[in-house]
Amino acid sequence: MYEWHKNIQVIVDEIDRCIKHQNDEALTLEHLAQKLSYSEFYISRKFKEISGMQFRDYLRYRRLAFALKQVRDTQSSFLEIGLNHGFSSHEAFTRAFKETYGMSPREYRQNPTPVHLQSIIRPFDCYLLEAGGTGMLGSVEDIKTYFVRIPAHKFLHIKNYESRGYWDFWQKQSLIPGQDCETICGILDSIKGKLDDNGGSEMNSGSGQIMAYINEPTGRICSWGIPLSECYGVRLPIDYDGEIPPQMHMVVVPEAEYIVFEHGPFDFETENSSVEQLIEEAMKTFDYSATGYCLDTSPNRIFYFYHDCLRFWKYIRPVRKV
Repeated sequence: MYEWHKNIQVIVDEIDRCIKHQNDEALTLEHLAQKLSYSEFYISRKFKEISGMQFRDYLRYRRLAFALKQVRDTQSSFLEIGLNHGFSSHEAFTRAFKETYGMSPREYRQNPTPVHLQSIIRPFDCYLLEAGGTGMLGSVEDIKTYFVRIPAHKFLHIKNYESRGYWDFWQKQSLIPGQDCETICGILDSIKGKLDDNGGSEMNSGSGQIMAYINEPTGRICSWGIPLSECYGVRLPIDYDGEIPPQMHMVVVPEAEYIVFEHGPFDFETENSSVEQLIEEAMKTFDYSATGYCLDTSPNRIFYFYHDCLRFWKYIRPVRKV
């Protein structure tokens, strides 16, 4: 099953790539089955088994998700957007858009509120699968450490006071209506202007979505000896005034100084655990005494966590001068 989670992720990534490049000829089950050297029937059955939906339904939702962002971010005609995303007419696109999002493209463009894109599936997420090999363990010198000053911004998020890590966080959130991973990621993906959004569709920083920890008295005491609530959300500009989804929280994060512990790109299948160990060791052994700073454990300070194997793994921890 592990191998098939990986295979379905290949299909999911290929669908996104083809939609971005408007390569409709490759957006067929036949093409994707050939890519993996399996029959269309077998691919279709495994896709439904792992993703929970038919291949054709996922493809339709994914086309609509890309189309929604074009409606939101451009002034292109709805006919042009519809045709670019596989719909035969203005009417067919409008009907599908309204059935999925509860409003017409015109209504959404006039008032682009957060919506559930209903298309984010991550069949090969190493954390949700509790996977990620140890690989070759490097040294703490592989971790880049530096100080930054982050301007004031807002943080839109959900939180859990009892979870212990990413996998456990989503397991607990899945028990709360409307706060499961697929729903939350779909809503966050629809929000424009995320500070960490690089245009990708990946969870954990590719589309601007990150984990964080807020120092709160009601939080769980972590290994650092600090009461933290675990959060998942997006950083937004300080002047963001969009709608706040009812299951989420918004906090204002003042301008402040932080220390960053960063590892470069890595293969999460073979190196995930070893990179995690290296960063944990670097944070544990870092000597603040020579820097003029110390870790800031004041209430309401935020610790950010970015995990994107194609770019970096980094912790951003609040500091203050001593």
